Amino acid sequence: MLIILEAVFPVFSLIVIGAIFRRIHFPGDTFWPLAERLTYFVLFPALLVTILAGVDIGDLPVGKIFWPIAIVTFFIAAILLFSRRYLAIDGPSFTSVFQGSIRPNTYIGLAACSALYGDAGMAVITVALAVLIPLVNLLSVLVLTYYRQEGKSSFGEALWIVIKNPLIIACGIGVFLNKTGTGLPYGSFDILSIFARAALPLGLLSVGASLGMISRQNVGSQLLLPSALKLVVFPVFTALACLYLGVAELVLACAVLFTALPGSASSYILASQLGGNKELMSGIITVETVASALTIPCLLMIFG
Repeated sequence: MLIILEAVFPVFSLIVIGAIFRRIHFPGDTFWPLAERLTYFVLFPALLVTILAGVDIGDLPVGKIFWPIAIVTFFIAAILLFSRRYLAIDGPSFTSVFQGSIRPNTYIGLAACSALYGDAGMAVITVALAVLIPLVNLLSVLVLTYYRQEGKSSFGEALWIVIKNPLIIACGIGVFLNKTGTGLPYGSFDILSIFARAALPLGLLSVGASLGMISRQNVGSQLLLPSALKLVVFPVFTALACLYLGVAELVLACAVLFTALPGSASSYILASQLGGNKELMSGIITVETVASALTIPCLLMIFG
């Protein structure tokens, strides 16, 4: 337990520091949206490309990484869609609950995985990201386009939003360079590595800066349901699926960590762009990020 706490303490410390910086308006309120944009479109994709281009995917049990998480993702999504009629919330609010229940904060995940499991763990969780980021993004966009009040979009429009996601593009490039044996062209590895080293610290600071105040209207099931599903039900069911499939200990630990992550800060951006309830989305992200500082160590102590 002490080793886990020592590993995740710096991760959540950076989030707290980012929140403090934002509250004291340092280095300026205009800085954080630009920092988040830089991280999302440049630094984090550079990190994914460098990892995926160099990792030996052939030695990784991709199926045993993918299937437990994918099955539980669909299970959580089905629970939410079935219970939609019983939730006393409007369509845009439901989309925020949906996103908060399935979308992970990959900044926190990669930082914690690097601290806990080193390069071997980073390889496992990056492959999980490569196959599952498209899945959770597609499900989220489809639900957003169907339940928002401003009107519905076609499946093709939803698919295009997912395809042009910079993280998905980066995963595609990394896997292509890996599978073709091309690797990173001469000199590009050093450049991308510099960007990659900046991704996690700036990303974690941006996560803290993005945390918002919780509205009194966003209490009860609107916050508790997605938090319980994302932080407890999702990782526990994934762990059970992994144990049933007999996966290796490292894969089990990385799968639990990946599914125990709090909601993604980019969910707020997606809610803003596609007509979701962005205020509720901010509240869900805040509650899950704070609560995950306790739930992640506890889950890793049990299943890690």
